[in-house]
Amino acid sequence: MIFRLGELFCGPGGLAWGATNADIGDPNWKIVHQWSNDYDENTCKTYRRNICPKQPETVYHEDIRKFDLTHLADIDALAFGFPCNDYSVVGEQKGMDGIYGPLYSYGVKVLQLYHPKWFLAENVGGLKNANDGKAFTKILDEMRKAGYKLYPNLYKFEDYGIPQARHRIIIVGIREDIDVEYKIPSTKPYAGIDNTCKTAITVPPIPADAPNNEITKQSAAVVERLKHIKPGQNAFTADLPPELQLNIKGARISQIYKRLDPTKPAYTVTGSGGGGTHIYHWSENRALTNRERARLQTFPDDYIFEGNKESVRKQIGMAVPCKGAKIIFEAILKSFAGIPYESMPANINE
Repeated sequence: MIFRLGELFCGPGGLAWGATNADIGDPNWKIVHQWSNDYDENTCKTYRRNICPKQPETVYHEDIRKFDLTHLADIDALAFGFPCNDYSVVGEQKGMDGIYGPLYSYGVKVLQLYHPKWFLAENVGGLKNANDGKAFTKILDEMRKAGYKLYPNLYKFEDYGIPQARHRIIIVGIREDIDVEYKIPSTKPYAGIDNTCKTAITVPPIPADAPNNEITKQSAAVVERLKHIKPGQNAFTADLPPELQLNIKGARISQIYKRLDPTKPAYTVTGSGGGGTHIYHWSENRALTNRERARLQTFPDDYIFEGNKESVRKQIGMAVPCKGAKIIFEAILKSFAGIPYESMPANINE
């Protein structure tokens, strides 16, 4: 069975890459791109170039609040990583009261309009506690009312061999009239995998002509500060001389001038970069290049991001790790194909 995938808030294509590369050993079962939407122009260009270069017209660059959802091609599956700004632990956690909080409802509207066989919705781990847990409950209720059995879980991607500590709530939904059950794929097959950030970035070496690999020019002060910061330390845990210390009042975000620990997966890749929030190399006195960040998100080296350096950094930071998405989409395909796979209990109790 071939599932035609529609995608809202598609980003640069991390979910789409995982979906279209999902392989369960039977070519009769696969997922193909049907259409997608995002509000950012460069993001849409990146998606078109890498996911559907022969169907550029199927990527709609438009604000979801103005986008006509009623005239899209039929789909069998839907993916939507709805914007996480208002649910993020790093953000202000406005939840449903924020600008972005209610945007999940457009995914629900697509479910009501097109009744796909299944869907995958993704958001940050902070979603569960937004609005004292009421936001998460409301979202799940509306998805059920649209006619779906739900399988929410907090996925810790580093446990699936991804070289990055990235925790995301993913809700898989299967239409309630379909006799298929989804199970959370087990992390056991990935135990023992070398998913350190150093291995991800250096093995194999990034080609000299790799796209999106420009080195960031660091100021002399930043270079001097990084000289005093050891792997795994940040600007507040390192022993910095007084003239290099940061005079920050209030919350001290641990990612400020934080170096990677080469013996561990990276900390979470985000779209930010100002004020010392770049991800910093474990030994070289510099921020990572966008290509190195893309490696941590498991994008292949031939995946070309469109736009200027700042735009590319944001695109990479908002994406779902390609290979993490692939694992989940393969579990969905196996569920429909009746192929058993190793699973584990969900870690979210509603």
